[in-house]
Amino acid sequence: MRALAIALFTTTALLGACSDDDDASGGETGGTSSGGAAGDSAAGAPGTSGSKPDGGAAGATAMGLGGAAAGAGGAPSEARTFTVTIENVAPVRLFTSSGVFNVPVGDAAPGPATPGKSYEFTIHAGRKQKLSFATMLAATNDLFYAPSGDGIALYDEDGEPLSGSVTDQVYLWDAGTEVNEEPRVGASTVSKQAAPNTGPAENGNVRLIEDTDDIFEYPSVAEVLTVDITHVAGTEFKVTISDVSSNMVLQTSEGDFAAPISPGVWVVHGGKDPLFTAGMPDRGQGIERIAEDGNPTSLGAYALANSGVTFPASPGVWAVHAEGQMPLFADGEPDSEYGVEHIAEDGNPMSLAEHLATLEGELSSDVFNMPVGADAAGPITPGKKYQFSFQAVPGQALSFATMLAATNDVFFAPADAGIPLFDAEGTPLSGDITSEVRLWDAGTEANEEPAIGPNTVTNQPAPNTGEEGEGAVRLLAEVGDDYEYPAVDDVLEVTIRAD
Repeated sequence: MRALAIALFTTTALLGACSDDDDASGGETGGTSSGGAAGDSAAGAPGTSGSKPDGGAAGATAMGLGGAAAGAGGAPSEARTFTVTIENVAPVRLFTSSGVFNVPVGDAAPGPATPGKSYEFTIHAGRKQKLSFATMLAATNDLFYAPSGDGIALYDEDGEPLSGSVTDQVYLWDAGTEVNEEPRVGASTVSKQAAPNTGPAENGNVRLIEDTDDIFEYPSVAEVLTVDITHVAGTEFKVTISDVSSNMVLQTSEGDFAAPISPGVWVVHGGKDPLFTAGMPDRGQGIERIAEDGNPTSLGAYALANSGVTFPASPGVWAVHAEGQMPLFADGEPDSEYGVEHIAEDGNPMSLAEHLATLEGELSSDVFNMPVGADAAGPITPGKKYQFSFQAVPGQALSFATMLAATNDVFFAPADAGIPLFDAEGTPLSGDITSEVRLWDAGTEANEEPAIGPNTVTNQPAPNTGEEGEGAVRLLAEVGDDYEYPAVDDVLEVTIRAD
């Protein structure tokens, strides 16, 4: 039960890190929390002899080094102390994916959707991700339609995909960037303005229109548009935004008119407030241009530049061992079932650490699970790092493993025989060793699209869920699953210092 509790803790921390991948509140520094929660089960395996540098691993599974190996000239060589730093240098991606909708169905060119017309687009999303979008209520100064900061859920509480109308989750917002005038009548409304971005500045906050002191009347959301989501298959959904307004829905002092809706921007995200924050000023990323002019260009470019997967790295295990030994795995062979699978699938290092502690001979090992400066164990998100120290003598090598989170069973590790810690002259290794690290597929679980697949660590309902894998540990580049993965040095920088 203790191992299960640790597994659940680690997976929960990874879920938090990956699903906030995408964005933190305010959409500026998403996914930078360390994840993890306080508790004894998070501290790692019990022990008394593991090394604990600043911010290093909690809990120890270390074994004695054994006798010192002979150095150059046959003289006994003193052990050297090494410190390894594993830093996450990946970029933060605020949105898993994004896009612009600007061509109504059946039209040949971009333009507004007038009554009877619709925008349609297709998205892919995982269980933990939501949909948000923004489109202008044309004929106004700076009003737009969008969901709340929570976004629109695409799966139910049981993780089953949803289909149907979500119009009741869409609201009319005032961007607070331009003083409101009578719809379609005011001189600075989009219908009458002489040029884009004209009108007296309001310097206000984004608010629901009913929370403002606006004196004008507006139709309900459902009188202007409907939003429908259709689950297509797997992680694919079709979104339809339709203008259902009549020619009398806008009742003004100059007569009654229809209410077109403008081109807009959609994002798939994991955190809150991806495009704006209620009660706060517009962020200057493009909502103003949609809300005032129906122009999605700026927000679309911003969203695209910030779309993709934020990749944390999980807690892991290191081992110092004799050169030529393969204590963690063997390239091309099935997983040994001693614990690499638990790291590669769930970011849980405890099984492997406990196994290594039972081995005899010249081997030392430990868990790394505490980000430097953190108060609790958890994954390293961009900008954070693990650090651990150990002693070694010539003839020994370093191995370690840590999960590429947001995947099914992909992990970082050196070659199966590790990285030699001394050269032929007995000089200790020091410097950047990122080039010695590879991305491996554990072969224990079938691969799915990172951050999207239903059994990736980001989205799985519980640890150790997913279809059976390829059956052997192999370099990820040799698997050929057609999904996109980052290069090692796009996520990690690994350095070693000999003291």
